[in-house]
Amino acid sequence: MKTLSLLLAFTFSITTFANAHLKSYQLYTKEGKKTSFDKMVKTLSETHYIFFGEEHNNTIAHWLQLELTQELYMIHKRKLVLGGEMFEADNQYILNEYLSAYISPRNFQNEMRLWSNYNTDYKPLIELAKTENIPFIATNIPRRYANMTYKKGIESLEKLSDLAKSFIVPLNTFAFDSTVACYKNMITMEHGGINMATAQAIKDATMAHFIYKNSNPTTHFLHFNGSYHSNNREGIIYYLKQKVADNLIGTITTVTQSNLSELEKDNLGLADFIICVKSTVTTTH
Repeated sequence: MKTLSLLLAFTFSITTFANAHLKSYQLYTKEGKKTSFDKMVKTLSETHYIFFGEEHNNTIAHWLQLELTQELYMIHKRKLVLGGEMFEADNQYILNEYLSAYISPRNFQNEMRLWSNYNTDYKPLIELAKTENIPFIATNIPRRYANMTYKKGIESLEKLSDLAKSFIVPLNTFAFDSTVACYKNMITMEHGGINMATAQAIKDATMAHFIYKNSNPTTHFLHFNGSYHSNNREGIIYYLKQKVADNLIGTITTVTQSNLSELEKDNLGLADFIICVKSTVTTTH
């Protein structure tokens, strides 16, 4: 009997070790406390603006984006609105045409200026939106205008036509604050210069503009973006908070670590919920 008990204990310990070794991610709160997907859904469902900060090639993040969207749709139904950095505002009408099944997948993919990882990482979200009739907003500034800002400064955008300006945050409302940490780091630490930081800020302000424009007090807006655009409640959120209360906003970020047992100090506080992915997990590109 003693031998059997030892054997069972040994088998359990080996299984536990194997499961821990093969675990691909762990969810944490901003304080570094382990939490569950269900608890994250419950908390975020009570907010009106959710920012899902991703690593663009992270398979776990993209999978959880789809899972979260499905859960939030079950809760909010027609009050759910989706949006993403990876779609540019001047392509909104093409996106709408595809979601309404007016145009073919081929025409959609040929004309949308999609990211190279669209099929693996973002297509499931678009197809879900199409199936369930969920609005999906192309929030980002057209990249050519962000490039203009980087090369010629923010003043260059004033020369654009009124139609072109309609795809950008109203310039008379845009103010660049170089003391915001995410922009300050681009200027001082990453040697990007003022124009690079301003180009980042005009992206953030434009995304905040279209998120706010396509929401109301009854909607729940889920936005997908690179984590740098929403970490520490900066970037897009810095601009959105000029119009909405901070307590209406919930945030998620994605980080990678070699060990999932504890959230590393540098990753604490980045967002309300932190998806900590094992660094050996395969990426999409």
